[in-house]
Amino acid sequence: MRFLKRAADAFGGLIFVCLFCTFLLQIVARFGFNKPLPWTDELAVILYLWAILWAAAIMVPDREHVVFDLVWNSVSTATRRVMRIVGNLMIGGLALWAIPASWDYVHFMRRETSPVLDISFQWIFLPFVLLLVALVVRSAWAIGEAIRGRGLDVQRTLS
Repeated sequence: MRFLKRAADAFGGLIFVCLFCTFLLQIVARFGFNKPLPWTDELAVILYLWAILWAAAIMVPDREHVVFDLVWNSVSTATRRVMRIVGNLMIGGLALWAIPASWDYVHFMRRETSPVLDISFQWIFLPFVLLLVALVVRSAWAIGEAIRGRGLDVQRTLS
């Protein structure tokens, strides 16, 4: 499992490095040589989309997401358990409900390609489906943890 996590993090890092290099190349071509490269704009947008969706789906742990803990910290452990279960049922349930339609759309978009790089939109939008699947898995895991009484402690805020 640790190997998979490191591989996922490395892939996310590679996406970001490619985005950064594309951005630098775009700046040098445009402002250094006065020859803008159209493919760098398109690649930067695609890599940005992939970086955000990949990180949200795979790399960022639940404890690192932004939370509103004012209510959470003021209620009992039993209420926190109910809040965790209900919240994850809503998030996971909505993501599960959206997967088939999202996949249909992504699969339908295989016939369309990006204007400059000629990349199938299926590959461009695929990380969104991965994000939905990750939300379902994370929600199911969080529900199981809440039922076992884990992860219900008071959230610590940074001072």
